[in-house]
Amino acid sequence: MEIKDKELHRVAITAIIYNSDRKYLITRRSLAKKVFPGKWTVPGGGLSVDDYIHTPPTHDDNQWYHTVQKTLEREVKEEVNLTIGKAEYLLDLTLVRPDGTPVLVLSYFAPFISGEVKLSKEDIEFAWVSVEEAKNYDLINGIYEELEEVEKILKS
Repeated sequence: MEIKDKELHRVAITAIIYNSDRKYLITRRSLAKKVFPGKWTVPGGGLSVDDYIHTPPTHDDNQWYHTVQKTLEREVKEEVNLTIGKAEYLLDLTLVRPDGTPVLVLSYFAPFISGEVKLSKEDIEFAWVSVEEAKNYDLINGIYEELEEVEKILKS
């Protein structure tokens, strides 16, 4: 496996969104996607410098707080047209995409606040599912275990 750059990682942030019935939003990736085409996953996307650079720093020395929350809110709005509440950290993972790009994924969970699901061109289907129902979908490896973990947290 060849890695493009051993120093730089793409940073992706995902949101496991749950509603008041404790159903979780999953989406099916477009068949045209280079990575995991047609697989089911949760909303999310890449952290971009544009997520903070055009806003005033929270400190005078070019530091921005709450960038992850703002990025998640933006990505969820772009991908599925929903508003979410405060995101809570779940876990992190690293992977190397087939093109050699190393990726750091930060996984969060957040409550659904409002909106009606409207998919972007990146996804082709969606479903609100229980953890048990999620077993019937062709999920990206690890997503089911993340749903289980969130379910345990929400039950406690």
